[in-house]
Order: sequence, then C-alpha cells, then structure tokens
Amino acid sequence: MISMRHLTLIRDERYILDDVSLEMSPGQNWVILGRNGSGKTTLLEMMTGYMFPSSGRVEVLGNVYGQCDVREVRKQIGYISQSLLEKLAFVDAVWEVVATGAYAFLRFYQDIPEEVRRQSYQLLEEMNLAHLAEQPLGTLSQGERKKVMLARSLMAEPRLLIMDEPCAGLDLYERENMLLEIERLRQRDIGVVYVTHHIEEIVPLFTHVALIKNGRLTGAGLKEEVLTNELIKQTYDIEAQLAWDSGRPWIKVNSGG
Repeated sequence: MISMRHLTLIRDERYILDDVSLEMSPGQNWVILGRNGSGKTTLLEMMTGYMFPSSGRVEVLGNVYGQCDVREVRKQIGYISQSLLEKLAFVDAVWEVVATGAYAFLRFYQDIPEEVRRQSYQLLEEMNLAHLAEQPLGTLSQGERKKVMLARSLMAEPRLLIMDEPCAGLDLYERENMLLEIERLRQRDIGVVYVTHHIEEIVPLFTHVALIKNGRLTGAGLKEEVLTNELIKQTYDIEAQLAWDSGRPWIKVNSGG
C-alpha cells in the first residue's frame, strides 16, 4: 500500500525527517503518533505527493513518486485536514460540498450530475447528517463539518484514506461521534492512515502504529507491540501507564512524571 524508504528531509540545515522507513501493507490501518512538530504531517504530505524528500523513496499504491503522474495517484487517495476544510465554500449546501469530492473540486461551477447528488445524499444518510444536507456548511458545528469532510473524502471511492488530526478541536461528544464514523470504515475496502497526538483516538479499526519524535521513528509495528510504557516515555518524554479496553488504549500520566 505505502512504502517509504530512508526518507530524509532537510530545511535550513535542520532535519525535519531523519532516515524514516515505513512499510504499510494492504489490510493494515496505521496511526502516526507523536508530539506537535515531530514530523507527522510531513509524512502525510509525502504520501500525497505534496512534498518530496531530500533523499529516499516513496511508493504509494504501486506508484513510485518521481516516476509517475502524482495527480493520477491522488485520485485514488481521500484526504482530510483542517487546512482543506478551510478552503471549502462555507456558503455552499452541505450535499454540494460532499459532492465536490467526486472530482476533487473545491467548488462546483457547473451542473452537478444527478447520480453524484444521490451519492452525496447517501453518504450523508449513512453518517446521520441527511437532515443537514441543504444547510450551508458554515452553519454546522465543528464536529458535523468534520463528518462532512469524511463523507466528501469517500465520494470518489478511494483505495487509501489519509486523515490529519480529524478530531482536533472537537469536544468529547463530537470526538466520540467522529471516531464512531471512522471505526465504521472497516466496512469498506480502504486502507487508512491517521495522524494524531492523542493515544485515546486509536480505535479498534487501527492495526499498526508508528511513533515519531524529532523526525525519527521511535517504534513502528502492531499497535499492541509498539504502544508500551517505555516507548511512550521515549516518544513523549513523560512517565505514563497504558491500559487497554476493548482494543482501544487509554493513558494515565504518572503524578510528578
């Protein structure tokens, strides 16, 4: 699905990524976990071909970047980020915003095919947002907007879905509702890569975790093997205890740790 080998990125003599290698196979769903500024989003931008390493090799869905048309590869990738949300037209109806995902448009300037409209409504129905379909995007809560982004990303039936901190800024209720929709992705034939710095967002859908600190991996593999107290301390510089509940990890920071 994704192969990243010996990636290094240097900016102003500073290492943003330092010899990072990751192999993400079909059937695996990954979380990239680390502190702010650790290099998580940079890895996502390399997966989507919006940034290229100073050295190293990136292969996505069988395509080697630098030897293919990245624009064609992106048609097979769904993407969710706060920066993308901010580029959408908040005055447009929710169903129309979702429909733009079929063509990777930010906004429609021509008639929208009826089958695309129906698909948009169907996705909104699945996410319990059909009652908001005709409302302007700007009238929705932050959590509802994030779910609209998820629906939009699925319009083109991508093989790979990449999410950059989709639960950022959400309250507990909205976060759990968003995570419920993400967990439901197991019903689809799609690989998922999810960036966060919150361990409790690792729902059972996710099989593997990569921990990153200061541009270097501190661990990568099956989540049960990587999410250990020692590796969490190594990654976050904090003493904590990890507990598992129904395939989901929770963290308790040690007092004075």
